[in-house]
Amino acid sequence: MEADVSLKFRQQLLLIDENLVAEDVAALKFLCTDLLPFRKLESVKSAVDIFQLLMAEEYLNEQDTFLLAELLYRIKCHSLLKKLGYTKEKVQECLHEKARVSPYRQMLYELSENITNEMLKDIVFLLQNCLPKRRIPLSALELLILLEKQGLLTENNVQLLEEVCMNVSPDLLETVNCYKRAKVSFPQQENTLPVKESSLSHPGDFRVFTSPQETSIKSVGSNINDNKAANLTQGFSVMNLELPGEFSNVENESKKMTSYKMDGPHRGFCLVINNVNFDKSLQERKGSCKDAGELERVFTWLGLDVRTYTDLTSQEIKDLMRTWQRLQDHKDRDCFICCILSHGESGAIYGKDEELVSIRMIMSHFTAKQCPQLAEKPKLFFIQACQGKEIQCPVYVEADARIPDLSSMQQSISPSESIPEEADFLLGMATIDGYVSFRHIQQGAWYIQALCSKLQLLVPRGEDILSILTEVNEDVGRRVDRLGTKKQMPQPAYTLRRKFIFPIPRDPPPSQQH
Repeated sequence: MEADVSLKFRQQLLLIDENLVAEDVAALKFLCTDLLPFRKLESVKSAVDIFQLLMAEEYLNEQDTFLLAELLYRIKCHSLLKKLGYTKEKVQECLHEKARVSPYRQMLYELSENITNEMLKDIVFLLQNCLPKRRIPLSALELLILLEKQGLLTENNVQLLEEVCMNVSPDLLETVNCYKRAKVSFPQQENTLPVKESSLSHPGDFRVFTSPQETSIKSVGSNINDNKAANLTQGFSVMNLELPGEFSNVENESKKMTSYKMDGPHRGFCLVINNVNFDKSLQERKGSCKDAGELERVFTWLGLDVRTYTDLTSQEIKDLMRTWQRLQDHKDRDCFICCILSHGESGAIYGKDEELVSIRMIMSHFTAKQCPQLAEKPKLFFIQACQGKEIQCPVYVEADARIPDLSSMQQSISPSESIPEEADFLLGMATIDGYVSFRHIQQGAWYIQALCSKLQLLVPRGEDILSILTEVNEDVGRRVDRLGTKKQMPQPAYTLRRKFIFPIPRDPPPSQQH
């Protein structure tokens, strides 16, 4: 029996290994640097090699798989946790008492995830006199390991890292500074800092956020700087630490948060994908053309170059994302915005051919690695589509969902799971997961009309996008259908590190133009 259990356990490890790519193995090796002999780690070729080492050092066995669960969690392989009997939430709960990856190692891994290829080139240039001439690091992790090998970087000495980050990116520097502040404030806690990671944050796990269910901007009130800011999944790169007792950097850091640069020669591109007609059973989305026109007018007024696309298939949507991903003109723009109007299900929208396209897949085209021209720039996505089962609605109000009762069978996907796990993204959803969103067949969708209305009202007042979305929530939350039985609540999720404030246009809002 014991042999059967052991065989089953090793089979599970083999399945995990088969689902990890070379980058994942490199990340696991790095996170294990403080736990395993470096000489042995250097010979590692696969995840199985790492598992063998962890078992040899008694960090991993059939009865205790938490360290491996923690490692998979930190490299964002959440889907593999179930093979060990864990969920992302369960790992988060246990980190306070059982975490083995030190804050120092977390901080370095956080840095490596945020260092773009261009930044790496700059860093290597700055450190060329410190690095062995025979070996140029091919990745940020390799660079950090080289610095550690030469004694230029240790848990108690990150001065060189500070100097480099100061020259390359203030955001990287803040990551290092946050680690130093925590170490000074609570040196006795340095290996057991309680860490909660939202599904929106980076792998550093220093950020303090709530569960995905609490991502609604509604909870922040109208002022992003009030005390409730500590309870939002905001993804600040300052990596606010959740520490015992009364100490918390979250509110102080959020007050010091600066704004994204929005004074470039061009504001940015805004894509509007408007799917109205569908090939099979999905109903025509009457009123959506009014929404698309309103979005085009408002975002043009805000200085963006708007491009509208109508009735795209799922493949055409994917191809369009790849086209805009490769666009070099992004480098001269301040931001990127994409609005999608369609029918939808949990975590996905329908193409004209009635095939689903994952919202996460759409957004992932514009991460720093996939689209370096938009690195460190805000990327905003607004989705007008149902995220769950259609309900029977009055004749003047329609639901943006599939008519057949299929969506209730799908696994629920929250907005925070749709958004890429790196900084500078905002996903504005018309409704919370599992529910329909409403669209008047003449006046347009509740969410889009409220969004356009509040942008025109509050941008001239200098309000940031999160405050504006709070007002959108308030507006949509008050609306009901003509029978007073149907309501809707939008839900944003975001990893913005700074305030996003549109420059105030010179012209009056479109609603005031004649």
